[in-house]
Amino acid sequence: MIDFYHVTKRFDRYSIALHDVTFHADKGEFVFLTGPSGAGKSTILKLILRQLLPSEGQIVVNGRNLATLKRAQLPLFRREIGMVFQDFKLIERMTIFENLSFVMTVLGVPPRDHKKKAYAVLRAVNLHHRLNAYPPQLSGGEQQRVAIARALINDPYLIIADEPTGNLDPDLSADVMQIFIEANLRGSTVLLATHDREMIRRTGRRVVHLEKGRVGEERPQQAPEVPDSPSTFMQWGSL
Repeated sequence: MIDFYHVTKRFDRYSIALHDVTFHADKGEFVFLTGPSGAGKSTILKLILRQLLPSEGQIVVNGRNLATLKRAQLPLFRREIGMVFQDFKLIERMTIFENLSFVMTVLGVPPRDHKKKAYAVLRAVNLHHRLNAYPPQLSGGEQQRVAIARALINDPYLIIADEPTGNLDPDLSADVMQIFIEANLRGSTVLLATHDREMIRRTGRRVVHLEKGRVGEERPQQAPEVPDSPSTFMQWGSL
């Protein structure tokens, strides 16, 4: 699903963000990307999105060599990836429904299906009752759940998240992480960058550790914590 082969990224001769990075994530796998600030986590995510190109090496995502993608192919490539960021990136002048509807328009979802899909994905994150609220009316945890719902709206094969719980308290972080786990159990590959060691320990998934732009270690996968019974998200499925 994701393959980095000896990838180096230089911004100039004094600034090397990644040095000879090689790692692999299988289809359907959940992988944490961790390391101190400046280790190269965000650079890896930007490379996967083809927002950056490597200075050396090769990156293959879902069988596609990113170096060979033409500019006209990038929008379709990115539409198949769910992206979640620490700062939510919600449009404050739009309601939650309008935020999701805007994304669905970009994805080519027929307008007649917008409300049904928006309600279903918000129900999955337990926010269906806030469909007509504006982002400033929601708490930080609620805004992050909307951002995740937006990323999941098209049932992506790959979800990448950059510090999605960085601004949340431990209880909210656990709720948000459960949504990612359930998305993974439904078949999406998840690559999540985080500093939260306790969350990594509790989740028990494989860890790719970065240190000064290099892959320092890959910790083996352990048995993850899963819910005792399927949640709403596990049941809504593709629409």
